[in-house]
Amino acid sequence: MTRRLAEVAKKVGVSEATVSRVLNGKPGVSEATREAVLTALDVLGYERPTQLRGDRARLVGLVLPELQNPIFPAFAEVVGGALAQQGFTSLLCTRTVGGVSEADYVDLLLQQQVSGVVFAGGFYAQADAPHQHYELIQERKLPTVLVNAAVDHLGFPQVSSDDYVAAEMAIGHLRALGHRRIGMVLGPRDHIPSRRKLEAFLAAEEADPKLVEHTMFSLEGGHAAATKLVNSGVTGIVCASDILALGAIRAVRRAGLSVPDEVSVIGYDDSAMMNCTDPPLTTVRQPIDAMGRAAVDMLVALIERAAVPADELLFEPELVVRASTARARI
Repeated sequence: MTRRLAEVAKKVGVSEATVSRVLNGKPGVSEATREAVLTALDVLGYERPTQLRGDRARLVGLVLPELQNPIFPAFAEVVGGALAQQGFTSLLCTRTVGGVSEADYVDLLLQQQVSGVVFAGGFYAQADAPHQHYELIQERKLPTVLVNAAVDHLGFPQVSSDDYVAAEMAIGHLRALGHRRIGMVLGPRDHIPSRRKLEAFLAAEEADPKLVEHTMFSLEGGHAAATKLVNSGVTGIVCASDILALGAIRAVRRAGLSVPDEVSVIGYDDSAMMNCTDPPLTTVRQPIDAMGRAAVDMLVALIERAAVPADELLFEPELVVRASTARARI
């Protein structure tokens, strides 16, 4: 019981005494705090006291493309925690290849009458992907927030890391180390965040459009794309995700070269364990905590019928220098 009180109190950000008052039905606790405590019980897997089980917590859909990339579980943790503090329970929906699609999840969430939806890494970021399910959400006027850059016509509020600035930081770091032949590994050509990074790359001094490779966001995709760049004689590679960067490091080594002595590699996200790779990965960090909390604040404002413009809130990324980059050989 003591452990449960401590975990719930930490999750909600209140005292154990407040949690105890809620669980025992005592007065002196605001309705918002009461809902947050009950939601935290659900999130942490504890059963509600018998007298409280009739209270149905408000649900919010959290739709992610996958959980293998560690950036998405990290984002889910931030958003789930922020939602719990405001009295909501997150319903995690993860796409599967050949299985449940993003559109299927939208239908499910509408059937469950969720209070709102947060999307991260969805089809809204791909210009050539189907977008009809987003139009359905608009028709139903379901409060929705998108995380990271989207196509222009959808009309939802967005919370994004500044992809252009992120690419500028990575390229500037390599140039400061003396690299001149720099390549870039990006996601698919219709991927809006990748397009923004490409724009920054092409605006850089001495940029060579031939040293840009598009691929799927996977270790294997990064390996294949970086192999072409290594064969083209690059000394530095900027990647659109940490997973792509790990594939690039593997490609450099398969070519008989070393990282960073002969080829420097930079990732993007600063997902979990990137300081433990060999070598530790230089990357551009997305401010996941700030972005996740901002997305929840926007969503709750929409749920409470406040006026939230369908604009994009841009957050500044941060260059994290580790051992996968070094001065270019003269």
